[in-house]
Amino acid sequence: MVAFLRRFTPILGFTLALMAPASLHAEQQDIAAAARGVVRVALVATDGSDAYFVGHGSGFAVAPDKVLTNAHVVELAREEKNLVIGVIPSEGTKTYGGRIIAYSPGNDLALIQLEEGRLPVSTFYAGAVSDGQHVTAIGYPGTVDRAQGLGLKQLVQPLATVKTSGTLSSGRASQSFDTLLHTAPLAAGNSGGPLVDDCGRVLGVNSFGSVSDGNDAEFGFAVSWREVASFLRQAGVSSLHTVVGCRSMAEADAAEASITQREAQATEQKDRASADAREQALTKARDDAERDVITARENAMAGAAVLLALAVLGLAAGGLFYNQGKEKQATWFLAGGGVLLLAALGLFFLKPSFASIDERVKLPQDKGVTSNGAFAWAGDNICRIDLNRSRLTVSQPNDIGFNWAEGGCVNGDTQYVASGTQWQRTIVPDDSNYVTSSQFDPASGTLRVQRWLPDLDTMDKARALLKDGAGAGPIKGCGNDSAMLTRIASLQSNMTTLLPAQSNERIVYHCQKGRLAPADPAE
Repeated sequence: MVAFLRRFTPILGFTLALMAPASLHAEQQDIAAAARGVVRVALVATDGSDAYFVGHGSGFAVAPDKVLTNAHVVELAREEKNLVIGVIPSEGTKTYGGRIIAYSPGNDLALIQLEEGRLPVSTFYAGAVSDGQHVTAIGYPGTVDRAQGLGLKQLVQPLATVKTSGTLSSGRASQSFDTLLHTAPLAAGNSGGPLVDDCGRVLGVNSFGSVSDGNDAEFGFAVSWREVASFLRQAGVSSLHTVVGCRSMAEADAAEASITQREAQATEQKDRASADAREQALTKARDDAERDVITARENAMAGAAVLLALAVLGLAAGGLFYNQGKEKQATWFLAGGGVLLLAALGLFFLKPSFASIDERVKLPQDKGVTSNGAFAWAGDNICRIDLNRSRLTVSQPNDIGFNWAEGGCVNGDTQYVASGTQWQRTIVPDDSNYVTSSQFDPASGTLRVQRWLPDLDTMDKARALLKDGAGAGPIKGCGNDSAMLTRIASLQSNMTTLLPAQSNERIVYHCQKGRLAPADPAE
């Protein structure tokens, strides 16, 4: 913090630059969500019953009870025993005390353990950054505090962060440790705060800025993820991180629309090809049936002619024997001739007609009908993420297990409710700062999950909705109890009015029968 002051000199108009609006390229909901894990790290000197504000920096939560900041922000607290560390969140009404549990001046990082309380945890982006990438610095620049005339009382109370935007300039790391060079405006007090991408994932920890003589542009340096990852690993902290690239919800919507259009075209082409194949099969089947009928008619007529000839011979022979007085032989030949005549007439008149051709047409079984509509989804399923249709910011791109039971029971303990042909459920966790709405389509096996990262006030309102009706509190277990189903449906409806239309994340899964392999304990 003091070192920051020595290395960074504000320029004219810097305060206005600090309060400039963030670029429209960023998803403001994601930047706001990232800011909720950012805190002011204040150093306060105690002298008996008196307290004096010594200075401050910024920090952010890497675990519910642990805050990452710069080493130089808390350097004096290690040297001066009468200094205490205060951690002041950006929202709520509570502030917390803290103590240093890891300290690394070599890469300007320190870890603070909260004495009480929990904070929203930030997610790091562990992938490659690009030159010219848009970034946002979040923290508590002292120039803004001074411009607003804040006193000690206001400085140690929860206060909204300041967000400034700029771009990365890759390839110019500092010589002491690995850093990211960027143009987001910084001031004393920003030290230890996060530098985030447009999805709110932390790229680095703001450490120091370039010195200006009043005419030059100023630049900031942030400790890179590589340095942070090594530091946290040595401190025994398992951080949240992702390598999924950042894209806006509009880009995700466009990608999904393009995929849907291609799939529709492919389905149309497949249906057209199937129709053509069916038509060809119908023509061939009709030709075969027509040939069969003509052959059968010709055979019947030929047989009838043969029988008629035999009948004539039998009748003639019977007549001859009768004239000769051989009545017994005449009777046999006349009877045989009559039978043959009737058989000939029957064979002739019962020959297949051309009208029977349509009845003889046999089509092959239609192979184009999928089995999804009749798929037995009940039981264990593996739901595989479709990154092309999804937008992830802080969640991991992992496949999930999904045990579905008829009646909407998921994983044996979460009841979904029917909404048309879909099944839906909204989840409000007790101790996490997000709201999730899931929608499952049993006909196609598609699971769509939307996740919001609202502010503390909205989360309180969301949890208050769970207290409505009988059995106040979280809705647990499965069943067809009408009161439970009504509560679930009401929660779904009420959340729609409480939360913004656009979620922070949209995760699309395609489910199929199977069971996930057990996780490796070593991982």
